[in-house]
Amino acid sequence: MVQKAKILLVDDRPENLLALEAILSALDQTLVRASSGEEALKALLTDDFAVILLDVQMPGMDGFETAAHIKRRERTRDIPIIFLTAINHGPHHTFRGYAAGAVDYISKPFDPWVLRAKVSVFVELYMKNVQLREQASLLRRQLENGSGPGQPPAESAETEEGTEPPGLLAELSARLAAVEEQAEALSKQLGDSAESATVATAAHLERKITGLRRALDALEPGAGGSASAQVPSQN
Repeated sequence: MVQKAKILLVDDRPENLLALEAILSALDQTLVRASSGEEALKALLTDDFAVILLDVQMPGMDGFETAAHIKRRERTRDIPIIFLTAINHGPHHTFRGYAAGAVDYISKPFDPWVLRAKVSVFVELYMKNVQLREQASLLRRQLENGSGPGQPPAESAETEEGTEPPGLLAELSARLAAVEEQAEALSKQLGDSAESATVATAAHLERKITGLRRALDALEPGAGGSASAQVPSQN
């Protein structure tokens, strides 16, 4: 079963949260409500989110302050934040949103199609990152155990010392190839019209995929690699 991404919706007005849920329900992801900045920060302590839709004008802790707390935490600093606001005080107000770490800044009333399209891009980027971490984790486990699915343990496997079972390498390479293909399609979809922050996130994903591919290639027989080849960190 494909795990759904979680999207955090933060707004102090229930009717606004209801409207966001109606707009984003078509994405078929898990939508999590928070009616204040404090409630949003609590949700971020336990769950991982693909993107945060954050209202600027809220009583108590406003959107800017909430974003500052999110960006100070190592666990949450890389989560994309889209600011939603019903007011527009000009370029300075918009700049403050980007300075707080937002990847986008949308004024209400907004086009539902545009908002849904923007959120879907970050959901897709998140899912690609999840896939990449799973592939890296699988590779690490197999390198540590020295055996692959359906194969005997390392001590009884009929492979030369310091090499990986060919079947395992082929399986991992095929899985990574699928992620590479999807990432390439996503980059083409973004094109030149995407925001710089979105492009940077996609480029970061591509660099991690390239690093994992190099680690796999180093394990191929005759490539001069070994089971001790370093697998790139997928933080």
